[in-house]
Amino acid sequence: MTLTPIQQRLLDYLRDHIATHGYPPSQLDIAAALGFRQNRSARLHLEALAASGHIAWSPGRARGIRVLADGQAQTQATLQVPLLGRVAAGQPIGSDAQVRRQVTLDEALFHLRPDYLLEVQGDSMILDGILPGDLIGVHRTSEARNGQIVVARLEGEFTVKRWEHRQGRIRLLPRNPEHAPIEVDATLADFALEGLFAGLIRPG
Repeated sequence: MTLTPIQQRLLDYLRDHIATHGYPPSQLDIAAALGFRQNRSARLHLEALAASGHIAWSPGRARGIRVLADGQAQTQATLQVPLLGRVAAGQPIGSDAQVRRQVTLDEALFHLRPDYLLEVQGDSMILDGILPGDLIGVHRTSEARNGQIVVARLEGEFTVKRWEHRQGRIRLLPRNPEHAPIEVDATLADFALEGLFAGLIRPG
């Protein structure tokens, strides 16, 4: 299906945002970037892209947008993903590494393939739409770009934050002004980048 100029701009924006940040934009982000006066305009254009098969979109999910490859069908492919434990959106907390249960999920909920899920505790990422009780998907990788949402392990504990690595200095940045960044000395600390935020589900 041929896209309108606005729909093509939106599709290009979605691709660029995901490539740059590692996660899709919110409807507020879309409205601001494309100059829409109302979020409803963003929603209508997202619906059109979903109907034409260019994206998979779950309106009830935070940032529930996935750009589909050309010719890729919108199937209801499911994933079996292990739920491991808890991750802090605040100061790091201990995380139970044992599998609590297997969760069957729609693949379209995630912009990266999740290797496991962690339950969020704390409110330091609320401006990114990550709330206490959310289950976040984690895509295992040891690499990240500045600004991406990551899961990191510090002194044996997991935390979810924005990633910043400049001139050998690592900072884990919250998205709530009530929380301070976590400064990391990777040469001294027991530290590892565990993976990228792949998307989330919000239980009932």
